[in-house]
Amino acid sequence: MNAPALLADAFGRIRGLVHAGVDNLTEEQLAHRVTDSANSIGWLTWHLTRIQDDHVANVAGSEQVWRSGGWQARFGLPFEADATGFGHTPSDVAQVRNVSAELLAGYYDAVHQGSLDFLNGLTESDLDRIVDTRWDPPVTLGGRLVSVLSDNLQHGGQLGYLRGLLESQ
Repeated sequence: MNAPALLADAFGRIRGLVHAGVDNLTEEQLAHRVTDSANSIGWLTWHLTRIQDDHVANVAGSEQVWRSGGWQARFGLPFEADATGFGHTPSDVAQVRNVSAELLAGYYDAVHQGSLDFLNGLTESDLDRIVDTRWDPPVTLGGRLVSVLSDNLQHGGQLGYLRGLLESQ
């Protein structure tokens, strides 16, 4: 298996975590927070999807699915168009309400497909391309994709944990 195929497999595992986290939950369950300062399943899913959409679109040189696919309008959230959830406060998290499991999973699936389309066009040598010179050392494409995977795996684990809490009540 080459590196782009390995990355595609890893992104597929994120998709599985997202669906296991949201499928068949109500809007109330998706918005539930165990404390006033905690994240909800809905917010975590939206955030991890926004990060993947933002970061992959950036390195692919394409428009984010959030805008091109009309997802921003469908979600109707009161955030700036480029918001990803990074730096959100507890009051921001609380505003991710009235979103369905189908909407969250649909947006993730659209972003996932865009990610796979991008990954399927890569070669191993593409992963060494510098995509961000603001860091020392500069960030390569491979490093950026692994960073997205790492962030999404952490949030996917949080989804599973929160779902387990919901189902134990």
